[in-house]
Formats: sequence, structure tokens, C-alpha cells
Amino acid sequence: QVQLVESGGGLVQPGGSLRLSCAASGSIANINAMAWYRQAPGKQRELVALITGGGITNYADSVKGRFTISRDNAKSTVHLQMNSLKPEDTAVYYCNVKNGMGYALGWGQGTQVTVSE
Repeated sequence: QVQLVESGGGLVQPGGSLRLSCAASGSIANINAMAWYRQAPGKQRELVALITGGGITNYADSVKGRFTISRDNAKSTVHLQMNSLKPEDTAVYYCNVKNGMGYALGWGQGTQVTVSE
């Protein structure tokens, strides 16, 4: 089992920035990819960004050029730098880690990001 603890959510004005962090513990040796998902009210959970064990990144089209995912393998953490935030980025953001086969090993509890005047 992998435990994930997220931090860094909050309220920000449009155009602002936030940095989310997620720390993994437990069976971290099985972790390959690390990712961020989000779920807005009334919508399905969607992949925002993913980074593989080799550092390859993948982003949702809606966040390309604005969000950056990074990881610190020594600290078993993953970060999501969010710039130029828009009201449509408002959602609960979840950290997720996967093994080498792409299966989810754990989910964070979620952190609220609200973009509003």
C-alpha cells in the first residue's frame, strides 16, 4: 500500500499561481508514474498531468503551457506548478501513483483549488 498526502490547494484569483505537492510513503519501491487528476462538481475525474519514472511528462490539452509536473524521487514527492489559473481550473485535485503496469497504487485525499475573483 502507498499512502499519499497532498498540500498546497487554496483560493486564488484568475491569472494567479498555486503549487501542489504530494508526498508518498509506504511501498514506494513499486511506484513508477506519478500523476495529478482533478474533479470538478458534476464532472468526471480527469487526468491533468503525469510524469513517468523516466521523467516523461504528459498533460491534458487544457493545461498545456500553464501547468508543470515534476518529481523528486529522493523524497518520493510530486509537484504540480499551476500558473495562469482560470476559473475552469476550479476542482478537487488528487495525487495518484501507478506501478510499472499502469495500475493505481494509491490516491490522495484531494485538495481543493478554487479560482475566483
